[in-house]
Amino acid sequence: MCAPGTLETVRARIETEEPPGVEAPRLSRRAALAAGAGTVLATAVPSRAFARSPMPGGSRMADLTHTFSEDFPLFPGTPPTSRTTTVTVQANGFYGQQWTLFEHAGTHLDVPAHFIVGGRTIPQIRLSELIAPVVVIDIARRAERENDTEVTRADLRAFERRYGPIPRRAVVCMHSNWQERVGSTESFRNADSNGVMRFPGFSKETVEWLISRRDIRAIGVDTLSLDRGSSKTFEAHVAVLKANRYGIENLRNLKSLPPRGARIYLGVVPWRGGSGGPCRAFATW
Repeated sequence: MCAPGTLETVRARIETEEPPGVEAPRLSRRAALAAGAGTVLATAVPSRAFARSPMPGGSRMADLTHTFSEDFPLFPGTPPTSRTTTVTVQANGFYGQQWTLFEHAGTHLDVPAHFIVGGRTIPQIRLSELIAPVVVIDIARRAERENDTEVTRADLRAFERRYGPIPRRAVVCMHSNWQERVGSTESFRNADSNGVMRFPGFSKETVEWLISRRDIRAIGVDTLSLDRGSSKTFEAHVAVLKANRYGIENLRNLKSLPPRGARIYLGVVPWRGGSGGPCRAFATW
């Protein structure tokens, strides 16, 4: 999300603020080895969306990553993705491609530097932060009727009444079933007659409550942006990134996860100065 030139409306109030620190939990050797399995870039085509889990404590796993491709829907104004086959087995003895891409394409992470001057970049995200409990807030039925809806405090109250408190340091994800539209850029952006995009996201108040009351690690969505499509100020982005957390956009298969009880693993290339990057996301439970 967030093509160049779209952020001027929010920079003035955040660029002088120092991001607060994040206390990272200790990472066991077993968890570190598990995370290593997730460091494959999404340029590889996922072989199966679901499989039996080889991870400790899990019997199932789901791929939450869209196949990275040059025709995957992008936020308007984002530089296009392209790929070129530069060598082939037939001509050169080996096969390889060259990609040109914006950091915020496909299933990807947003980290604090994306909106916050002096915020952490991708290499500064600790490995232990990329493994977390995952909670899924299902608003799919409402999103079908109200495309521009948001995850609200009422949604969280309803969730916790049914499933118990959202665990600390969790990744809280919105399932709106938007992945069903991903085959069409027009449908995925869902712009109205005035060119205003209409898709779901998190509200600022919801994100702030999750951070202050549940100490979450991140938020995730199955749409182009953490904010709803009509947002011009990107307040959900600002709220989560200013708090030194991260966001995940363009997830898939969230409907396959239990509402709580699963664990998410994220693999992302720690490229220098990265404001985000395509990632491989999967969950086990």
